Order: sequence, then structure tokens, then C-alpha cells
Amino acid sequence: MSSPKSPAFTRFWLADTITTLGNQMLAVAVAWQIYELTDSALSLGLIGLAQFAPIFVFALVAGHAADRYDRRRIALASQAVQCAVAIAFTLLSLTAALSPHAIYAGAFLTGTALAFQSPSVRSLLPDLVERTDLPQCIAWNNAVRKVAVVAGPGLGGFVYVLGPGAVYGASAVCFIAAGILFASLPKPHALRLRAPATLEMLFAGIRYIRSHRVILGAISLDLFATLLGGATALLPIYARDILMTGPEGLGLLRAAPAVGGVLVSIVMFRVPLTRHIGRVMFACVGLFGIATIVFGVSRSFALSLCVLVVLGAADMISVVIRQSLVQLETPDAMRGRVSAVNSLCTSTSNQLGQFQSGVTAALLGTVPAVILGGVGAIVVAALWVRWFPALYERDTLSTRP
Repeated sequence: MSSPKSPAFTRFWLADTITTLGNQMLAVAVAWQIYELTDSALSLGLIGLAQFAPIFVFALVAGHAADRYDRRRIALASQAVQCAVAIAFTLLSLTAALSPHAIYAGAFLTGTALAFQSPSVRSLLPDLVERTDLPQCIAWNNAVRKVAVVAGPGLGGFVYVLGPGAVYGASAVCFIAAGILFASLPKPHALRLRAPATLEMLFAGIRYIRSHRVILGAISLDLFATLLGGATALLPIYARDILMTGPEGLGLLRAAPAVGGVLVSIVMFRVPLTRHIGRVMFACVGLFGIATIVFGVSRSFALSLCVLVVLGAADMISVVIRQSLVQLETPDAMRGRVSAVNSLCTSTSNQLGQFQSGVTAALLGTVPAVILGGVGAIVVAALWVRWFPALYERDTLSTRP
């Protein structure tokens, strides 16, 4: 095992951070370009649906692959696919041939790559650090990744002035660099799963989660709260039509939640949460919902930025607690399949939540859709306190030796 300051862990978080930087630049360019091409809120939702569909289809297979094959090579292959999409978008943009259908196809391929990348990358970290260091390492990794979430949209928004092709080209460079770093990680010593991909093996992660109420409650809480409360899919509409700004403003809005996430992650790295983690997590989900409502009714760009910072901070605390619980309560032989189910739920809440937000905005209007989502997140938190009392009363992160 390596320490949090080891070269192996450093290469890991650098690779994860650079991947996030590339994805964020890609996302802001795609969002702005698809809205310019279609002028439709529904088209923003369809991007999320195109990314979610392959994750839903391949998640269990990806989890089995993460438990059976070299997780580093899976991460490398995922970078290669995302790089190919970015290069294709670059060439099509430079020739003015990038159409909405091509963007949807690229989003589908990116979603496929992420379906295999996420469980493998999440399962790599416990192989690189000591068990006692894992919560701090997760906090640090999330902090530096959020720096990329801050820098990516802002950088992508400003580079977009040179044209979307410049943003896509920069994303491709990020994916190449991240792939090299993932390939350089040490090979884990843990024995890998050798059983074939039967239905019983594929669904083993689901059975494990269902039999552990704390893990089930933590994953499902994030799923439904973010599914209902996500407002980021509608940020292009807020930026252009409500807050009256341009691509630069959109980049700042997308970066604001990450600023809050970085700040609290640094604090959690220095002062780890050790007590009352269940109550803290539920309180943060409630704060996430309140911040979403305030953002929905805001007409001030400055207020919207501040509220999104609070939203990101609350979400980050919840994420660190949830990820630590899932990783610490899962044995290595099951970690890939459990992480795959966790990734599926996260993708459902993000990509399918993006589609849900687009449809709701098209039917009810943008502002009512965001307000309704914030209320939904608060209701989910209240229901989960009742349905998963063991999670609410959970005091420490780990009970396993």
C-alpha cells in the first residue's frame, strides 16, 4: 500500500483531475453549441439522455470487468475513446460540419467510455492507499478534481471565443495525458475475479447493496436527491435568457458549485469527519435543496454564483461521506461491481436528471422546474431519514476492520 503522499497516489489524482478537466471543457462547449444550434431546452436534456443510455446498458458488465481485468488498462481504453470523440468534434467544428445528431452520437460514445471508466477508477484508489487513509484521500482527490471542475468550464468558456474546435482540441490533449498517467500506476497485488460473466456474477453487486442497508440508503439518497434537485442542465438557459450573460458567464456558473466543493474538501482533508456522519450527510442534502430553490428564483448573477457555491459545498460533504461508506464497507473482490452500481446511480442522477430537467423546463418553464427540483430534494431527505434510520444514526465511517 502507498501513503497519501506517495508517487502512485499523486499520479492517480493527477490522472483523475486531468480527465475531469477535459470532460468539463468538453461539456461546456457541447452545451453552448447544441443550444446555439437548436435553441431548445429539450436538446440539452437529450445530451444527458444520450450519455446515460450506455451507462445504463453497460454498467453491470463494466463492474464485472473491473473485478476481473486490470483496472488501469480499462481506464486507459476509456481515455482513448473520449480522446477520439474530442478529435472528431474538433475536425467537424473546423469544417462547420458538426450537427446535433453528431453531438448526440459523440455523447453516446463518451457515456460508454465513462460506463467502464468510473467503476475501474473508483476501485483503483483503495488499492493505492492504506484503509485508514482512504477518507482523507477521497477528500483530497475530490478537492483537486473540483479544481478541474472550476477551471474546466471557465477555461472552456474563454477558449470558446476562439471557436468550439479549440475547446475540443484542448480536451483531447487532456485525455491523452490522463491515459499516460493511468497506465503508469502500479499493478495491484489483489487477486482478480476469475469466474465468467454469468448473470449471477453480474448482479452480485446489486445483491450486496440490497443486503447492506447503510450502503443502499447512501446510494439511493444521492440518486433521488440529485435526480430531482439538479439545476446544472439548465445553466445555459439561465446564463443567456435569465441572467443575461454569455459563454464566459456560463463557465463561471458551472464552476461555482465546484468552488464550494474545493473549499470544503480542503477542510475535510485537514480535519476529517469522524462523528455523526449520518446526520451531517442528511443536513447537507437538505441544504442542497434549499440552495437549489434560491438559485431558481434569483435574478442576480452575483447571488446566483454565491448560492451555487453553497450548493456545491453541501453536495461535496455528502459525496465524500457516501463514497467513503461505500468503499470502506465493500471488500476488494466486490468493489468493481458495487462501484458499477454506484456509478449507475450517480449517472442516473446526473445524466437522466439532466434529461428530466430539460423535459420539465420544456413543460413547466425553466424557473418552476428548478424550484420543483429543490423541493423534491428536501422531501427525499425527509423520507430517507424515516426509511433508513440506521444511516441517519450512523456515527463513524467504518465498522469493518
